[in-house]
Amino acid sequence: MPHPLDFSGKVAIVTGGCRGIGRRIAERFMEAGADVVICCRHRPDTLPAADGREAVFVAADVRDADEVERVVDTAVERFGRLDVVVNNAGGSPLAEAATASPRFSEAVVRLNLLAPLHMAQRANAVMQHQDSGGSIVNISSISGMRPSPGTAAYGAAKAGLINLTQTLAMEWAPKVRVNCVTAGLVMTETADVTYGDEASQARVAGTVPVGRLADPTEIADACLFLASDLSGFTTGANLVLHGGGERPPYLDAVGR
Repeated sequence: MPHPLDFSGKVAIVTGGCRGIGRRIAERFMEAGADVVICCRHRPDTLPAADGREAVFVAADVRDADEVERVVDTAVERFGRLDVVVNNAGGSPLAEAATASPRFSEAVVRLNLLAPLHMAQRANAVMQHQDSGGSIVNISSISGMRPSPGTAAYGAAKAGLINLTQTLAMEWAPKVRVNCVTAGLVMTETADVTYGDEASQARVAGTVPVGRLADPTEIADACLFLASDLSGFTTGANLVLHGGGERPPYLDAVGR
């Protein structure tokens, strides 16, 4: 019997797979045997690789539905099938809600909500015609589950992505499973941009019940699980990886 985490012969697309969490997701699927296609706006200096194989790179802006279609077409033309999509591309710079421009907010929503929808639609059109169906994993953020000051449009889009996951799971069952990984605070190569210097990062880590930030591999492994046969009855789920959550401020106020 094949190992349930063996993805040999399967094909995965990872959006935003050039760096950070997305790159580690791409590497983990390759380590598990999958052929992987990644897409980003610019080609990285090195591509995700494992066992002497490199990921296939497609230069694409997932905010453009035509470019999303090109990514899916490339995967199918190259490998003849599509088994997994991980909608990882996302993010937002800080912007106060009172002064954020309409153009800025629309771009954030396109990247974090509409792009995953368009990619899921194109992938579903392929997966529904495969005997084995397929699996779509959306990467959301804890910002979509609590107030998100400084990133209002981003938090709202990620909240929408969680709801979108549930709806698509219901519409596309039983052939295509759709699940979500909601990530908390993660230590990536650009952690200093978000969390400050090492001392600041340590203080941030101290607010997490498990005492540290997540490693990108832990997010990647959750994607691997949700895309595997181990989660064959799992669809419409939101797997929250936040290290135990955020400490309620009132506990400090009452000295507890």
